[in-house]
Amino acid sequence: MSYAIDFGTSNTVIARWNPIHQQPEPVILAGLTESLESPLIPSLLYVDNAEIPELILGQQVILKERQQNNNQRLFRNFKRGIGTEIQGFLPQLDGVSLSFEQIGTWFIQRLYEQLLKLHPDALTSLVLTVPVDSFAAYRLWLTDICQSLAVEQVKLLDEPTAAALGTGLENAETLLVVDFGGGTLDLSLVRQPPTPPESRGFLLKWGQQILTAQETTGNQMAKVISKAGRTLGGSDIDQWLGDYFQDRYDLPITPWTLRLWERMKIKLSSQAQSEDLYRHPDTGQEQILTLTRQELEAILEKNNFFNRLDDCLSQVLHQARNQGITTKDIEGVILIGGICQMPAIKAWIRSHFPADKIAEDHPLTAVATGALYLDQGGGIKDFLYHGYGIRYWDYRRQTHNWHPIIQPGQSYPMDQPIELLLGASTSDQPGLELIMGELGQTQERTEIFFEGGQLITRTIKDQPTVQALNDREGSRTIAQLNPLGQPGADRVKVLFSVDEHRQLRISIDDLLTQTRLVDQQLVITLR
Repeated sequence: MSYAIDFGTSNTVIARWNPIHQQPEPVILAGLTESLESPLIPSLLYVDNAEIPELILGQQVILKERQQNNNQRLFRNFKRGIGTEIQGFLPQLDGVSLSFEQIGTWFIQRLYEQLLKLHPDALTSLVLTVPVDSFAAYRLWLTDICQSLAVEQVKLLDEPTAAALGTGLENAETLLVVDFGGGTLDLSLVRQPPTPPESRGFLLKWGQQILTAQETTGNQMAKVISKAGRTLGGSDIDQWLGDYFQDRYDLPITPWTLRLWERMKIKLSSQAQSEDLYRHPDTGQEQILTLTRQELEAILEKNNFFNRLDDCLSQVLHQARNQGITTKDIEGVILIGGICQMPAIKAWIRSHFPADKIAEDHPLTAVATGALYLDQGGGIKDFLYHGYGIRYWDYRRQTHNWHPIIQPGQSYPMDQPIELLLGASTSDQPGLELIMGELGQTQERTEIFFEGGQLITRTIKDQPTVQALNDREGSRTIAQLNPLGQPGADRVKVLFSVDEHRQLRISIDDLLTQTRLVDQQLVITLR
């Protein structure tokens, strides 16, 4: 039986394929989901003992009241830290040094164990969804988890792309998916083939490719036209609400109060004003707190929220225009994630698209249920969201910099390799080193200042964020030179290519000896 896990920053959803009804359905895990009617599993983990380990997760954390105080054993929003170079402070518990990757691994493994208890013999295929803006480190972390799971097939899919099949827009070919959850904003413009929904699907396979036949026909492929993402979500809004209530009522910001602000925020999706009871943890004194939609929207404006949404949408539409696709060509807009239920977000979407094009059904489960169509046929023609480059020494700035080799938006497999000529930098150089990096987006910021009595605005482009892929001992050297290399002339030709499995490979030709030193060597899988 096929299962899908939509691991979210605030909540996680599991779905399975019902072979009788031939459609996906959300899974209720008693004790972990919010209720027997809701498939939402709070993405919370409480570590009773890190050495064994003894763990409490999901709704059990709330039921056992383990989030009342600012307890170092409670972890929330840990998805956002997975794969990041700067982890921030994490406590050492029971003599064990922790990382966000370890916390996330425990969470996913415990969910998988619960699924095995339900269907110990039927779990044969698992689909995991990922944010469109995730770095390779996050996706490779999922790969490591998969190796420990006793399941035949594990597949990977972008969250917004999965949602395109989970909302029932059967006749729309060009879809904009707005996936706005607890930790990330992901926008994906997808063109679906003119085939029945049951024959569509998106596949990114861990291990060997299994859709070779469909790829040769091409008639069941969906194509991702453009993508954009931001690390922005409901947890940011909860934090802004925490700042607001701290200033207004002098209330502390703790995991428990953040959950309180989250509840008040959720209520405003269906009513103009929300109220909740705050009880002081030490004195027991009670206080009724209120929050209106108008106040919430003012908080969003103060934090430049809607400008960030506009920037993300503009990026997607700009990529689409480069391919001859305009806003008028978008036939459907799918809203996914809890934040998309906010009236302010719906109003923002309606300011850009007609109401009859917007689909709001199943905003919390569409990613998990849509991902299960992977096993029902079809595939995806995708492109690389990030660019990739090599590190070099910038003599003018006296610092390391990055030279782009593969641009974002590059489709794969590549028709032709990218060629680069390199020479030795020192006398009698025994080998060549090459450090590859995954290049994030170039961030723009606006400075406002007075000059000559006038108000001046200036847009500054910061350096893109970069994650090195092989900057460790034993991985930097790509070729040995014999005879030894000498500066002053090109010595090797390096050919970069990406195959159908998203595997970045290099071939190296020695120009002096006219020999091939490296042939199609795997550098990394660009998940």
